[in-house]
Amino acid sequence: MNDDIDRELPMAVADALRDREETMAVAESCTGGLIGAAITAVPGASDYFDSGLTTYAYDAKRRHLGVSREALDEHGAVSEPVARQMAQGVRDVADVTWGIATTGIAGPTGGTEENPVGTVYIGISYAGPWGSESSFASVSRYVFDGDRADVRAKTVDRALEDLLEALETRDA
Repeated sequence: MNDDIDRELPMAVADALRDREETMAVAESCTGGLIGAAITAVPGASDYFDSGLTTYAYDAKRRHLGVSREALDEHGAVSEPVARQMAQGVRDVADVTWGIATTGIAGPTGGTEENPVGTVYIGISYAGPWGSESSFASVSRYVFDGDRADVRAKTVDRALEDLLEALETRDA
């Protein structure tokens, strides 16, 4: 795993999820399993980490996460609607409290004017108790500098930071 990934973030996620007795799963495209690797580097991760799916191809996103063909066709894999559906899909398929998703262009090629290399969408979804109508999903767009390894490492850190922020916001 890339040494640039912050070691404190997975520990903070571990503490936050354990304290709340909540669980998580990840759906990764551009990060290729790095979030799952960071989370499972923490001893006892099985207390709160259910699964990680690396859904790199369009068909994998559709088949394993229920991302709609329309969202992929109309917006492309690197988009807000697809990140949202990935986060909701992994949350619901894994039947966990929190779903995290990443989709982006790590480079060095593949960028466009609209989505340059380094563009990443991170989705966070929460499953509230039935009847509470508190479930939600949010997506943030980032543009990270650096080479492929830098973009991927920054995406891992930002995804974990976004999850921690969502946990804290929900508690407020």
